[in-house]
Amino acid sequence: MSKSEIRQNILSGEWVVLAPGRVQRPESFARKEERVRAPKGTCPFEDPQRSGNGAPVLMYPRDAKQDKWQLQIINNKFPAFTHEGVCAVSRAHGPYPVRDAVGYHHVVITRDHDKTFAKLSSDEAFLVFKAFREDYARLAEDACIDYVSIFHNWGPKAGASIYHPHYQIMAIPMIPPGVGRSLQGARRYHKKHKECVHCMIIRWEKKEKVRVIYENRHAIAFTPFLSRESFEVGVFPKRHQPYFEDTSDAVLRGVADALRAVLRSLGTKLKDPDLNFYIHAAPANERSSYDYYHWHIGVLPKMSIFAGFELGTGIEVAVVDPDDAAKLLRVRR
Repeated sequence: MSKSEIRQNILSGEWVVLAPGRVQRPESFARKEERVRAPKGTCPFEDPQRSGNGAPVLMYPRDAKQDKWQLQIINNKFPAFTHEGVCAVSRAHGPYPVRDAVGYHHVVITRDHDKTFAKLSSDEAFLVFKAFREDYARLAEDACIDYVSIFHNWGPKAGASIYHPHYQIMAIPMIPPGVGRSLQGARRYHKKHKECVHCMIIRWEKKEKVRVIYENRHAIAFTPFLSRESFEVGVFPKRHQPYFEDTSDAVLRGVADALRAVLRSLGTKLKDPDLNFYIHAAPANERSSYDYYHWHIGVLPKMSIFAGFELGTGIEVAVVDPDDAAKLLRVRR
């Protein structure tokens, strides 16, 4: 890009600014400081039960002894959402709508203190996604739950307070506004064009051959044309699939491998940046209503800080052209 552009999101209608003239080279974003490794001896996830957590919600292998587990899902010790068997009731507090924060807040913990998702083997990464899928399906069956959010925070700038690799699953009694806008946009596009907007974007990105950074039989990863953050990456199953919990083993492994490749590239090229990734899927309730949607993963490295313009307007500014980001991150096979 030779000059800045304003680009509009097809789904949400929101705008982003791409201003590549504000920095010199994509490589200049590489992390400068060394990551501080927390000691294993004081880590609460080395032995979750000894650290005061309850029995695992799920554990792999199923019949593992306490010291032989590979992955376990526990209730968050300090949950944002809790469930006591009664669905959320809406009420008013003066002019404000209020409801109880009814739901679930789980933590997914892998065994190795230093193995981030990028460092996992293919089988280990697949196990993480199988655990996601199983817990997601269980939570989605609860009539009180409207949406299940799966996400990962890595590093303090991304909101992680514990070094040991872990992931979170939050089941909540409403559809989040950002997800709702995405769903509405996907519905409008499908009604007008009789196809999935994400399937169209995947087809276009493959034709352009500019922003695709990784592809295997079942999944594709690319830097979105409409990147909200420098080095943002989207990871998609190639085949149309609205519901994460219905994803086959083969596709789930393909997506996990694609995410692993993306995170490895980010770690190598940008020196292990703090980042978030999250899964966007069709809501848990009224399943037949969302067949037009296409679940996917968003990966957002923490490259910048929201300042006055972003906070005052809600318009995000990215300073690396996604075409250039793809050149740097592309995985050579």
